[in-house]
Amino acid sequence: MSDVQETFVSHLIELRARLIRAIVSVIIVFLCLVSWAREIYTLLAAPMLAALPQGGQMIATDVAGAFLVPMKVTLMVSFVLALPYVLYQAWAFVAPGLYVHERRLVLPLIAASVLLFFVGMGFAYFVVFPSVFGFVNTFAPEGVAVMTDIEKYLSFVLTTFLAFGMTFEVPVIVIVLVRVGLVSLDQLKEARRYVIVGAFVIAAIFTPPDVLSQFLMAVPLLLLYELGIFMAGVIGRADHGPALNSPED
Repeated sequence: MSDVQETFVSHLIELRARLIRAIVSVIIVFLCLVSWAREIYTLLAAPMLAALPQGGQMIATDVAGAFLVPMKVTLMVSFVLALPYVLYQAWAFVAPGLYVHERRLVLPLIAASVLLFFVGMGFAYFVVFPSVFGFVNTFAPEGVAVMTDIEKYLSFVLTTFLAFGMTFEVPVIVIVLVRVGLVSLDQLKEARRYVIVGAFVIAAIFTPPDVLSQFLMAVPLLLLYELGIFMAGVIGRADHGPALNSPED
């Protein structure tokens, strides 16, 4: 029991140290970027500003909104930039307890997940935002000035980034489900009609109430589902190693 307790405490100490390193890395990046907080927010708001009618602008209705919102955006960007180091700390903590074949599976999946999440965010920023904002703002009635609150805009952007980032994780999810044996390729193929319905339901929940934005989420989701099936078929199901192997075997 004493050895178990010592091992548990040592793991907690290591976890604390790695969490501190990860947090410090984000803080360092934030301090380096804070001087450009206004410019960073302007870059984030560029799709909306470009879609506003001539003379349109964004507003801050909260007393401290003009200060806090750029700070929040800068902190978000800092976390994204520090994410490789943060993930390295997480990987360094769990890797010693994994089998060799598990390391070969987990590390590429983590890298692919991060890359696909960033691709999803980029798709939302460069494709979805210009299309949706331009489409929505054309319906503003005559005499109505379109002025979006920066706090609400930030909330919308973060929700959309998260929704599209998770949508682009579909291939990784499909591959994992196949490789661990929870589903087969035949079952995934048979579920296509349900996935089609589910894709549009998810799009209706996480996008604005317009047809364009719903299609911009549902169609990539379906394509990524097919990509996941294809990649799972190429990779094949992994053979499980002996249960009694040590992590270094």
